[in-house]
Amino acid sequence: MRRRYHILDVFTSAPLAGNPLAVVLDSAGLDDVAMQKIAREFNLSETVFVSEPADPVNFARLRIFTPTTELPFAGHPTVGAAVLLAKLQAPELLAAQDVGLTLEEGVGPVSCSVRHRRGEAAHASFDTPLLPEPIGDAPGATEIAERLGLEAKDIGFGTHRPTRFSAGVPFTFVPLASLDVLARATLRGSGSASDRQAYYLYTPSGGGRAHGYRSRMLAAGLGVGEDPATGSAVAAFPGALLACEALSDGDHDCTFQQGVEMGRPSFIGLAVTVAGGRVIRAAIGGSAVMIAQGTLDL
Repeated sequence: MRRRYHILDVFTSAPLAGNPLAVVLDSAGLDDVAMQKIAREFNLSETVFVSEPADPVNFARLRIFTPTTELPFAGHPTVGAAVLLAKLQAPELLAAQDVGLTLEEGVGPVSCSVRHRRGEAAHASFDTPLLPEPIGDAPGATEIAERLGLEAKDIGFGTHRPTRFSAGVPFTFVPLASLDVLARATLRGSGSASDRQAYYLYTPSGGGRAHGYRSRMLAAGLGVGEDPATGSAVAAFPGALLACEALSDGDHDCTFQQGVEMGRPSFIGLAVTVAGGRVIRAAIGGSAVMIAQGTLDL
């Protein structure tokens, strides 16, 4: 059977940057083992398999695989799949107005909005399906520094300290003292499949922006090593931010430049709404460009 697929670069408006994504459109009849093998064949940070939704009111069902495991949710597959499906199935409508579509993922339905202005890359945004939840204490600065090939003094800036949060996928958030420290960090250890800890490293990007960050994501057992753009980490970041800063009630915007050290610069936008000292809404947005298409003979 021939199964159509597309390759997109996500969280970028330029080809050959951002985070590459494979989207398999004809996934009927594929079981878990076959999907995992196909994801390993593409060997990208994630591969998405599109099928009919369980609830016909929704647009499609997505299953998301890294080369080694299935994820219940991820940001760049959500953005990339939303852009692709809107461009393929509603091109005339998308040329005239924003297109809304709901995608079923492992964490539940995800409501997306896609826009495509003339002369610009298509852009998708979505409200995160889950709000950040703490998942226990983070390791101490000395332990994290040893894991990342750094010194304890390199860990933290201002009131920011290591924390652990999840919005569907767990992350250890590690604030670092400078851009130089961020560039020097290297995950040490064997990276066995049993070690599934993912570290999201971040530091102020400079330029005077209150919540502008440069970031990296290093993972030992997720099959990706380092990720050029990690929407699921950005989805959980408001928990880390609120744990370290006293944010006023209202709306706050954050930006993340990720993948710079990999030569795959990515740009992720995050909007956070705080009320009563709690995060009540988080939304992620970014652009995506289509760069290739083909068929799988499987």
